[in-house]
Amino acid sequence: MPSSPTAARTGSTSTTASGAGRYLLPGIAVLCVALVIASMLVGEYHITIGGLLHGDSEMWRMFFISRVPRTLALIFAGVAMSFSGVIMQRLTQNRFVEPTTAGTAEWAGLGILLCFMYIPGASPLVRMAVATTMAFLGTVVFLAIINRVRARKTAIVPLVGLMLGAVIGAVTTYIAIEGNMLQAVVAWRSGGFAHIVRGFYEPLWAVLVVAVACYLMANYFTIAGLGRDVATSLGLDYGRTVAIGVTMVALASGVTSVVVGFIPFLGLVVPNVVSMLRGDDVRKNLPWIGVFAVVLVVACDLIGRVVVRPMEIPTSVVMGVVGATAFLAIILSRRFRDSL
Repeated sequence: MPSSPTAARTGSTSTTASGAGRYLLPGIAVLCVALVIASMLVGEYHITIGGLLHGDSEMWRMFFISRVPRTLALIFAGVAMSFSGVIMQRLTQNRFVEPTTAGTAEWAGLGILLCFMYIPGASPLVRMAVATTMAFLGTVVFLAIINRVRARKTAIVPLVGLMLGAVIGAVTTYIAIEGNMLQAVVAWRSGGFAHIVRGFYEPLWAVLVVAVACYLMANYFTIAGLGRDVATSLGLDYGRTVAIGVTMVALASGVTSVVVGFIPFLGLVVPNVVSMLRGDDVRKNLPWIGVFAVVLVVACDLIGRVVVRPMEIPTSVVMGVVGATAFLAIILSRRFRDSL
């Protein structure tokens, strides 16, 4: 029996979340499979299951050149950004923090722009290294700033990150205008998957390393989320854990920014929704966070492909609308407010 009304409320919420998750999450898994199959079939070039089964060579060629790479890129990007959100929320002890609300993505975009300007012939691997380095630097700057903020209320931390991201975004735009590279910045901010083909998406396989490492270190990030003093008293090397977490977020953000571009809200909405359904066990939630992220990003991509055919709406635009709406719903939900 809970020892206090607060404990009773928490226990009731956890039970309700677990019950909702027991029925809803398997449905989300089935929806994920259906959306992945749809992603491989929907597009300007007509591909059908019947044609594939009958061995149409041209369909198979387009299937492996365009549809499979695009779908894999969607899956990898969704997992990368959602897991990055989990890590940042634990390290900052704040549910509203993720790469696009902490300025990390904007720093990665600045790195890409600088690479275009000063190393124009750089390979994708070099651009990823530069973007990852800048994302790492930006995340460290963000953490250093919030560590000096005394009023660590729920809304203050992401507000600081958004302001930092706005400043870096303005600097990036100014440099782009001066260097006549504004089109590159606009293309990066309009993150999408229309250009993804075989031979271009492969660097995203690197985010699987981040995903596996995040799962293995989930308990360490959970302990680090209790704060430096508590984590140290429990025997955790707090500084090393934070450094590893920041490196993982920077790597995921850098690689995703180079290949895909700017994808907002994914790392914020998905972890919070799964937490509301299943509670706060990070390690057990991570597989479902990945599944839910894939559902969300693939669904947004399909909407962008279908609504204005034969043109496409960038996935980041659809994701911004859906993510912002979901974000407001999370903030306004009584259950979420009670869990803060």
